[in-house]
Amino acid sequence: MMPDSPHLPARPVIRRLSEQVVNRIAAGEVIERPAAALKELVENAIDSGARRIAVLLERGGIDRIEVVDDGCGMAPDDLLLAVERHCTSKLRDETLVRIETLGFRGEALPSIGAAARLSVVSRPHGADSAWRIAVEGGVVGLPEPCAGPPGTRVVVEDLFFATPARRKFLKSPRVESGHADITVRRLALSVPQVAFRLQLDDRVLFDLPAQDMESRVAAILEAEGADGLLAVEGGRGDLGLTGFACGPSVHRATAAGQILLVNGRPVVDLVLRTAVRVAYRHVIEQGRHAVVALSLTIPPDQVDVNVHPAKTELRFADAAAVRGLVIGALGRALGGGAGAAGVRPGLLQSRPSGPARIWYPPPDRPAADPLAPLPPRPDGLAATRLDLGDRPAARMLSDPPGESPPPFPTASAPSDPVPVDPVLSDPADYPLGAAVAQVMGTYVIAVSGDGGLVLVDQHAAHERLTHERLRAQYLDGTIRAQRLLLPEIVTLPRGQAEVLLSFAGTLAALGVEIESFGGGAVLVRALPALLGTDDPAGLLRDMAEELAEDDLAGPAEVRALDGRLDAIIARMACHGSVRAGRALTRAEMDALLRDMERTPRAGTCSHGRPTWLKLSRADLERMFGRR
Repeated sequence: MMPDSPHLPARPVIRRLSEQVVNRIAAGEVIERPAAALKELVENAIDSGARRIAVLLERGGIDRIEVVDDGCGMAPDDLLLAVERHCTSKLRDETLVRIETLGFRGEALPSIGAAARLSVVSRPHGADSAWRIAVEGGVVGLPEPCAGPPGTRVVVEDLFFATPARRKFLKSPRVESGHADITVRRLALSVPQVAFRLQLDDRVLFDLPAQDMESRVAAILEAEGADGLLAVEGGRGDLGLTGFACGPSVHRATAAGQILLVNGRPVVDLVLRTAVRVAYRHVIEQGRHAVVALSLTIPPDQVDVNVHPAKTELRFADAAAVRGLVIGALGRALGGGAGAAGVRPGLLQSRPSGPARIWYPPPDRPAADPLAPLPPRPDGLAATRLDLGDRPAARMLSDPPGESPPPFPTASAPSDPVPVDPVLSDPADYPLGAAVAQVMGTYVIAVSGDGGLVLVDQHAAHERLTHERLRAQYLDGTIRAQRLLLPEIVTLPRGQAEVLLSFAGTLAALGVEIESFGGGAVLVRALPALLGTDDPAGLLRDMAEELAEDDLAGPAEVRALDGRLDAIIARMACHGSVRAGRALTRAEMDALLRDMERTPRAGTCSHGRPTWLKLSRADLERMFGRR
């Protein structure tokens, strides 16, 4: 036998770790931070059949976590098994297929007890007294009788005191409190029939009664009432999806406002989050995240929840079907016209320093071809088309024949203004109401049927209308190109010109006909008729920038129209829309409102900014300090 080489280290000796060390190592996988411990405890409370759950945290759960429920409770023998690893009452068999409870691994309480000071007081309904068991750093005590109401009370103190390496990596109490808050909100949403209370130190964050799902979603997501939520519903084979989503004007900096449930289990799943992002991609600002609460029902044998000890990651047997269901259901919910859900400004911080100057439109012009070009503007701004179509406009009290409304009074003109009262033939059919004025040549003021004040950004709104028309024409293959009387030469950086010319065939399907003119020059021969031919150079430069970016999803995620093409259409729509500063007649303003109500996704422009805002009577009274 050859002796050990002097250049090799001494052969290590394999030894069996102690039970306490094994438990502490395993605890690090299950209990990553206070929010993870809290999640396990609240899940146990839900699985116990509790009707009310109360949570108390001190310093974000670092010092103390307390969860009290009125569930079924545990007897002394159950308490001993509950703090022993891999003991559970939640698995009906050992196949790990039909898992109907939130917990099932039997690791939560032993892991917490190995890393902290754990105390469990429990009393089954009908029992004479409660029993208490304590675990400190993995050392288990004996159950002893004590006083306590039916249900279970779990207290965790000094989390990770037995594993200092993990404790020193905890964040500040404020950060840990934020994670715990999100965790409890997700679990509270999964069981709206259970009353929930969350207290952080001396502050009650929420105290919710048992309620229906819509009310619970509005409370947990802190939406502006149920009228600001869009119902989501869809099905595909054995899959079902229900829930609620906020409109695209409501968004957040992170995905914390996305609560996703699979068979009642809160999850943080990449497939579902990607589907939500794709569904909102064309109606929300880039870098912002939608606010949704969705519940997916799927046969247990088509999903694996035993991927990670935290049980928040999943594997779907058919991920493509799940993704398609979520994208389709959200797309239908978001496809309504403007006015489907309320849009409110978050906070108006200041008033203008001077008096507002409101431009009242002249009396309606005689009927004309809605696609006919408008006359040249004296101020040099490009004349753009507004498609009035054959849609009914809201009936308004007209001005006296031959007279124009007087301007809004200023300091030098103290006379009272002449009121303009909209009269709607059927207010329910016109959620955006009737136009009464245009402010700053940019914003349309309207009054809705319920008396609310509606403000519309005319450029953003018409941009969405043009976008949707172009997109529909592209999908139908009916975009009509308009040849330029004199082809225009556009000079671009050589790289952008090459990218643009490489997509010449695709752009031709959009009505943009180009060819190389040498170097970085591109010759433009035709543009889409819907846009006009006012600014070919600006349009091509914007399209070249869009094509140069390569961070959008592939065509499969949006069927026939891939994300890059839709971004190009958005740029084209921007160039073909009514500009800010363009004066509109009353007929044009009303036609804009009616088109917004009928056009999908008209609540935001192509860049995700809101196209309209609504102020109710309560909003105005609050702004003026009346309530």
